[in-house]
Amino acid sequence: MAQNRDGKMSREEAGRMGGEATAKKHDREFYQEIGQKGGEATAESHDKDFYQEIGQKGGEATADSHGREFYQEIGRKGGEARGNDSDDGKMSREEAGRKGGEARARQRERE
Repeated sequence: MAQNRDGKMSREEAGRMGGEATAKKHDREFYQEIGQKGGEATAESHDKDFYQEIGQKGGEATADSHGREFYQEIGRKGGEARGNDSDDGKMSREEAGRKGGEARARQRERE
């Protein structure tokens, strides 16, 4: 058990133990319900700008931790998942995904 200078349990240890005890008492449904309530409360207290800002920060963090291959791969996978279900002369979804992944990779190289 981690202790602080006073010989008492540290906050970290108390939090870990409390989390473990809670996990033993509750099932997946409990966590889904509190997550949904938290999401609804956040949505009520924040506007579009808030979500745009956190989305941008998340995208930047992902870009900082992944290279060109990551974006090419997710673009390829996205294109394959969507499939080419249209013969109307438009670019296939697979091709659009691949091109999007390549464009993002090039943009990251310039940054």
